[in-house]
Amino acid sequence: MPLKVLIVTPAPPGSRHGNRHTAMRWARHLRADGHEVDIVVEAAEVPARRSYDLMIALHARKSAASIAAWKSKPDRPLILALTGTDIYGDIHDNAQAQASLKLADRLIVLEEEGMTELNEAQQGKARVIYQSVRPLQRLDPPTSYVLITVIGHLREVKDPFRAALALAHLPAQSRVRVVHLGAALDEAMAQRARNHALADKRYRWLGDLPHGDAMRWLARSHAMVISSRIEGGAHVVSEAIAAGVPVLASRIPGNIGLLGAAYPGYFPFGDDAALAELIMRIETDKRFNLLLSRAVSAQRHLVDAGAERSALNALVKETARGTAAAG
Repeated sequence: MPLKVLIVTPAPPGSRHGNRHTAMRWARHLRADGHEVDIVVEAAEVPARRSYDLMIALHARKSAASIAAWKSKPDRPLILALTGTDIYGDIHDNAQAQASLKLADRLIVLEEEGMTELNEAQQGKARVIYQSVRPLQRLDPPTSYVLITVIGHLREVKDPFRAALALAHLPAQSRVRVVHLGAALDEAMAQRARNHALADKRYRWLGDLPHGDAMRWLARSHAMVISSRIEGGAHVVSEAIAAGVPVLASRIPGNIGLLGAAYPGYFPFGDDAALAELIMRIETDKRFNLLLSRAVSAQRHLVDAGAERSALNALVKETARGTAAAG
């Protein structure tokens, strides 16, 4: 039976934050199965006359007010998606996030390692739904230099300048160039990016590009760096998997949950010297490049759109049925 579904995301319309992309993609999946879907930033935006059968909320803390308002009335099914900083931070020490977990009828985590952050009761109502991406064709990388991309907004949690710092550890004859795509969320971050570009001509910050342009940079890269301190299943890693682009990743649960525990392209968080060693291997070691490419491609089944759509729609139906039965 078609349902009326409300999706609440803290990312506003027009935002390029991951939570907005997730909300819009899930809305497409649900509509394709016949459900009616609206997306809002807060449940308070919904007119009083508008009613829904189920709510999906992204982020335990940031959507806490909407979650509490929704569950203030009985028999209203709620799915809570734990998207990153909440699962690896807020749910352990923030009262609002913890209250959201208790109110949720079902939980979504975006990669397998996220399950380990939940207690036994929470795991019982949690499901892993990997984020899908559209097929992305691998393009021929440059031949005159080694292109390393960093794709992500300039936020402290992303440790955004680790690749720029790694350049100092490379030999003078290295042909590596780092291109950084992403918006600076404040002027201080923008100035830091400009300072890195002035200090080392091998680093370029291009700012916030349209998604299609960013994907073209990714598709022709020799490798992509994701150096974050916390991730809940970074969409850009899924995009790199779809394109078969090697990933050099900080060894954190959110990256391990997508790339696998045995993936050979990890470096310790915050260690630019270790990252530089991996970058040098990208430049000089063809076998290492092939190993990473094969390891990334082996994860491609995780980012299939059909799999995400089936899993999401099954969970929506399960949640709606379960709440109705409980009532």
